[in-house]
Amino acid sequence: MEAYRKPTKDEIEAAAGKTVPDVIVPNLDVLFCGINPGLYSGATGHHFARPGNRFWPALHASGFTQHLLQPWQESQLLKEGLGITNFVERASRTAAELSAAELMQGGKELEEKVKSFTPSVLAVVGITAYRIAFQYSKAVLGLQEEKIGNSFVWVLPNPSGLNAHFTLPKLTLKFRELLLFVHGEMD
Repeated sequence: MEAYRKPTKDEIEAAAGKTVPDVIVPNLDVLFCGINPGLYSGATGHHFARPGNRFWPALHASGFTQHLLQPWQESQLLKEGLGITNFVERASRTAAELSAAELMQGGKELEEKVKSFTPSVLAVVGITAYRIAFQYSKAVLGLQEEKIGNSFVWVLPNPSGLNAHFTLPKLTLKFRELLLFVHGEMD
């Protein structure tokens, strides 16, 4: 296991604009798509790395992973048929710093990535970003009518600690619905 070192305050501040590599291979069961890396993720080089982000706990509690993975263990997702990418590659303090044009461009690039890597499901974590990027202003959480190539599209709540409306138990239920869909146990 890779050794983990908490980034310093200066390293976090200096992470603006840094990128975090995708965790992706062809034909995944689910490709999770975040909005963009936060500064903490930019500083560590790992997805959903900020303490307090509920992505990893929700992923485990919903049954996607047998063990609670840490951000620096993200490559283990590939063995489970899971991956991670983002709409926008550059790290920022908050997603609110991204322009609509940046998200729409990210949506176009994501569409090409999905067509190239052909996951069974693209799971976007963040409904507002999804609505902006794909210009579906009335999109709701869950399975979307629109597919990308042969890939289903599913929208999940943003797991950031800033999204206080969705507690970990509520997030876990939404992730579980996706897992049941992936396993064909849901209509």
